[in-house]
Amino acid sequence: MDIQEMDSSAPQKNSRFIELYEWASSLVTAVVVMITIFAFGARTTQVSGISMLPTLSHGDMLVISRVGMAPAYGDVVVITKPTSAEETLIKRVIATEGQTVDIDFDAGIVYVDGLALDEPYINMPTTRQLDLDFPQTVPKGSVFVMGDNRSYSLDSRSSGVGMIDTRYILGRVLFRFLPTDRFGAVGSPAQ
Repeated sequence: MDIQEMDSSAPQKNSRFIELYEWASSLVTAVVVMITIFAFGARTTQVSGISMLPTLSHGDMLVISRVGMAPAYGDVVVITKPTSAEETLIKRVIATEGQTVDIDFDAGIVYVDGLALDEPYINMPTTRQLDLDFPQTVPKGSVFVMGDNRSYSLDSRSSGVGMIDTRYILGRVLFRFLPTDRFGAVGSPAQ
């Protein structure tokens, strides 16, 4: 082997090492960022059931966060409150503490503080009454939630779920990451 051959192999080894080092460095940085995000408030969850159609479908994977969590109308939230269904619920906030909810089940219209809600996110009008009578006023520290697929949702219209104490809200849904063809923000009607 002459001197020219030795010199040409050294740069190749160095460039491979540098490339491998940069790749490993990027991977470590990505892992550290993900761990930091999840350690300080972001989590993932999976949708189970059809109560949030058409907004969310069974099997959708979501990223949720409790950071800055002050539930507001339109937020889609994950609830850990024990209910008769004995599972985590994903519902939309309809009203917050002190607000009064009334539902005209014949017309399928939900009213909050006397104003009809514009609900472009629902699958069908709210014509299914469960076991609570209306109007209902949301107590302090609670929210009133409903699924977007109103005929197939166990929600605050039922005494089995009722008003949700905000301490049972695991977080607000930020975005859907799976399936990838439906990737994007989820939440308030303004989004």
